[in-house]
Amino acid sequence: MIVCPNCNHQNPDGASQCEACYTPLPVTASCSNCGAAVQTDAAFCGQCGFNLRPGSYVPELELTVPSASSVGPTVVSPPAPNLAQTEPLMAKEPVVTPNNGPNAEPPTAMEPVVTPNNGPNLEKTPATTSAIPDPPPLPSVPVTTESVATAVNTSPPVPGPQPAGVAKTQLQQQSARLLHVQTNTPMELPHSLSVVHIGKPNDLVPPDIDVSGFANSEIVSRIHANVRVEGDACYLEDVGSSNGTYVNNTPLPKGNRHRLRPGDRISLGKGDLVTFLFQIS
Repeated sequence: MIVCPNCNHQNPDGASQCEACYTPLPVTASCSNCGAAVQTDAAFCGQCGFNLRPGSYVPELELTVPSASSVGPTVVSPPAPNLAQTEPLMAKEPVVTPNNGPNAEPPTAMEPVVTPNNGPNLEKTPATTSAIPDPPPLPSVPVTTESVATAVNTSPPVPGPQPAGVAKTQLQQQSARLLHVQTNTPMELPHSLSVVHIGKPNDLVPPDIDVSGFANSEIVSRIHANVRVEGDACYLEDVGSSNGTYVNNTPLPKGNRHRLRPGDRISLGKGDLVTFLFQIS
C-alpha cells in the first residue's frame, strides 16, 4: 500500500495518484534485499532495515551513562512527639470512719464514689423533650384494575435483540444505485455483492449491471469496470476496457480506483454516450 503524503489515505501498490484527494504519489522501488516496496529517495528499507545506499556513512551514536553519585541521600528523621503527662480525670474521695469508742465494731470498707466526667464547668441539667406534632395522614387513593393496567401499558418498550447477520454499515442500511442519464433508468447495486461487475454478457465474467440494452452500448467492453464495496465506501475501477472509463470527465487510469460520492458522473467509453450518476437513497 502507498500512503498519500497529503491526506494519509492508503492507496494500492502501483497507483500514481491518491484516489481520495488526487495528489501525485511518490515513486516507489523494490528493496534489493527483501523485495518490499520503498520510496526511491529512501536510505534504508522500512521492512528489513537494509542499507539502500552502501556508500553512505552512518555515524555511530555514543551513549553516555551518568555515573552514580558517591554521596548517599540524606535521611531526615521526624522529630519525636512531645508527650506531656496528663492528670487523671477521676479522683477518689477519702472514706471517713466515725469514732464510736473502744467497743465499736470494725468499720466496713466503702466503695469509692466515681463522678462522671461531663467536661469542664458542665452541670447536669434535666433533659427536656418537646412534643412534636404528628403529620396529618395522607388521603388514601383507591387502586383500580384500570389504573394498574394503564401504568403497565405506559412502560417504555424493551428493544428486542437484533437478528444475526443484519448489516450495520451505512451502505448496507442505504441503497446505492446508478442512474442512466440518457434514459433516466435507475439500476440498483446488489446488496449481497462486494464486487459489482459492469459490462455486457460474456462467458468469463457475467455482468451484474448489464448495459447491452442501452443505446451506443457498442463502445462498452464486455468486461468494462467494477464497483467494489468496502465498509461504508464504494470504489470504481477500470478493468482494462477498450475505450476507457471517465469520472466527472476525467479519465480513470487502469490500476487506479476512485471513491464514489453521490452525484459523481461515470462515463463508459468516450464521447459521454453511456453515462451514469452515482446515487445513494
